[in-house]
Amino acid sequence: MTTPPLLDHIRPHTESIVPTMGFEGLSIQRSKYSGQRLAVFTSGGDSSGMMASVRSVVRMGLYVGCKVYLIHEGYQGMVDGGECIREATWNSVSDIIQKGGTIIGSARCKAFREREGRLAACFNLITKNITNLVCIGGDGSLSGANTFRSEYPSLVKELVESNKITEEQAKNNANINIVGLVGSIDNDFCGTDMTIGTDTALQRIIEATDAVTSTAQSHQRAFVIEVMGRHCGYLGLVAALASEADFCFIPEWPPAPNWPEVLCKKLAQQRSHGQRLNIVIVAEGAIDKQGNAISAELVKNTIIEKLNYDTRVTVLGHIQRGGSTSAFDRLLGCRMGAEAVLALMEMDKDSEPCVISIDGNQMVRVPLMKCVLKTQAVQHSMQLRNFEKAVELRGESFQRNLETYRLLTKIKTPKVGDFNGTSYNIAVMNIGAPAGGMNAAVRSFVRMGHHSHCNVFAIHDSFDGLIAGNIEPMSWQSVNNWVSQGGSNLGTRKQAPTEENIKLIAEQMEKFNIHSLLMVGGFEAYQSAIVLNDARKEYSAFRIPICVIPCTISNNIPGTSITLGSDTALNEICSLIGKIKQSANGTKNRVFVIECQGGYCGYLASLSALASGADNAYIFEEKFGIEDIIDDCNVIKKKMETGVKRYLVVKNEKANKNYTTDFVMKLFNEEGKGVFSTRANVLGHAVQGNAPSPFDRNMGTKLAAKAVNHLVHQMKLTVNADTNEKNATSDSTCTLLGLRGRKYEFTPVSDLIKETDFEHRLPLEQWWLKLRPLLRILSKHESCYLIEAEEESDESS
Repeated sequence: MTTPPLLDHIRPHTESIVPTMGFEGLSIQRSKYSGQRLAVFTSGGDSSGMMASVRSVVRMGLYVGCKVYLIHEGYQGMVDGGECIREATWNSVSDIIQKGGTIIGSARCKAFREREGRLAACFNLITKNITNLVCIGGDGSLSGANTFRSEYPSLVKELVESNKITEEQAKNNANINIVGLVGSIDNDFCGTDMTIGTDTALQRIIEATDAVTSTAQSHQRAFVIEVMGRHCGYLGLVAALASEADFCFIPEWPPAPNWPEVLCKKLAQQRSHGQRLNIVIVAEGAIDKQGNAISAELVKNTIIEKLNYDTRVTVLGHIQRGGSTSAFDRLLGCRMGAEAVLALMEMDKDSEPCVISIDGNQMVRVPLMKCVLKTQAVQHSMQLRNFEKAVELRGESFQRNLETYRLLTKIKTPKVGDFNGTSYNIAVMNIGAPAGGMNAAVRSFVRMGHHSHCNVFAIHDSFDGLIAGNIEPMSWQSVNNWVSQGGSNLGTRKQAPTEENIKLIAEQMEKFNIHSLLMVGGFEAYQSAIVLNDARKEYSAFRIPICVIPCTISNNIPGTSITLGSDTALNEICSLIGKIKQSANGTKNRVFVIECQGGYCGYLASLSALASGADNAYIFEEKFGIEDIIDDCNVIKKKMETGVKRYLVVKNEKANKNYTTDFVMKLFNEEGKGVFSTRANVLGHAVQGNAPSPFDRNMGTKLAAKAVNHLVHQMKLTVNADTNEKNATSDSTCTLLGLRGRKYEFTPVSDLIKETDFEHRLPLEQWWLKLRPLLRILSKHESCYLIEAEEESDESS
């Protein structure tokens, strides 16, 4: 195993924080670190995803040969010792991945802030020979861990001098290695794109805002919703984007002292446009530019006094911390926990404490104290009322969210016609199967199009609708409340242009004088862009800027690491698997084969299996045969004897044309007679979900906003709206907008052809396949390792 290389570039918003690549996706040797000991604890405020992290730390630790301990009640348990520090087994962390909070407890410990308390903690760790710690908590907890590490040699020396430990114990426990995982719903830690628990907290907030919308509409009420976040406005800002809130108050973007007049003008304007309700989001640390606190109650009273609206306050409070963990936080916890163990095993006495963070879609290690200091610098900027600097320090993602929100909620809606008197006609359509976030993308496209002084048209029912002339001009208000709606309000078809209808499509594009086109959809949208790009030679109507936003639950489109809609589907599958697991728990000795959609792509099957604690996932990308299925039967029999008496297999719908879900179920039933019984569940279209997840709402909003800016820029270069001359002929004017690495990039669809398996509708390279080994490591019972070890020994002999 080689030392992880430095990233080729330093992220702009981390400045001196240089991330180091982790080992995710590399081969991990079993029992490589036999004899090592490590402990994991949770500290500070709880957050959903902590349990996924603890489970991952324990099981990866056991896999590489460590003795693993659970420290109960955070630093307090470390200080108290005794039964608070218990050795973990494989089954200690069974069936916890979906749970919120922390089953090992968390507490704020005054004793640990004093040297005497840290001395007691040091003694308790030494008695167990624990030299490696995983701390899951916020910046305060991580700072405490760093202080503990820096003092550790002197604490050991003091224990020797007081004869509490022997010289040999001191020698074997001279130093402590620290790795941190940031567990916080606030997403206020610099150095990671997301903290564990933030996504789940957003889901709770959006569930609440969606719920109050119906009662608010019924009675024409205004609702003021207070969200958590301390002095960080991330939750409030993203919740405002994902709920179409009319106004939001966050600490980093304080309003002027005349905010009551501005607020009431905006709310009154929305009512004048026919809206029956108003939603205002208030972050708990909100202030105005003079530093005066803005509370939910103050906002409520202002609305009542100035507008006489029936207004209610909803303080979400600790509801945001609880509930079932989102798929994103489960996956984040699994990935970070495993990487934390590997990082600890690579450390020596001179190694700097690090934090495991997510950079784009990569697990990286960043220096702990540099991140803590930068996080504290944000607070310092806020205290100095240097809010622009605070927003800058929050990072590029926060800045993009804020700018998008400001544009989409403008008080004065723009008029068509740009500053030169020219107006472009831009159109949007949905193609493929419905997916969460489609409507959010269309709403953002419409409003950003109007902000760019364009005429915006919506094409209903894909190319069938275009041929039939089913095209509608869209106003700013016509997309009110679209963000929270699942499916496709425009209507969508699984189709691409053909030789038979391409001429009709071109004629309609000419008839409506379309100057640029956005297609939001799945693989068919990508294929359509290729067809339109090739048809430019024959039809001038297609010599316009064209862009695709990949939107499908299957995540099977090249040019992006994640597609719009896949997060909603993952959450839906995890929820359904949770219900199935409950049935298996009650029945005992029950195996479930669960089939999910995705075509040939195993993304949903693999990641839902990892996020739900399933035992295996059968996918098209990893070939399997009858021997593999029978081997699974033997593993199941062993698990029924020694572990949790259930087994879950998630299977992709087109994993194998012969080994169907029904075939696998019947084979399991035959081979498992007298030991276990098997049932099959085909999830079908239920996985498309109902309301889109906050992730998909926010992603759809930002992708469409970026697409409009891109299309407008290209129209100015290639289209003359006065003469209707269209010259967008280069491949760079027909693109797909996707997340590549940690950046959103426009890639010409012609360049993506060589990256595509068109027969199976798959990208040739899929990043998530590197998570498959982690699925096997975290799901297998330790007895299975012995079986495999014996088999390998027999083969070698």
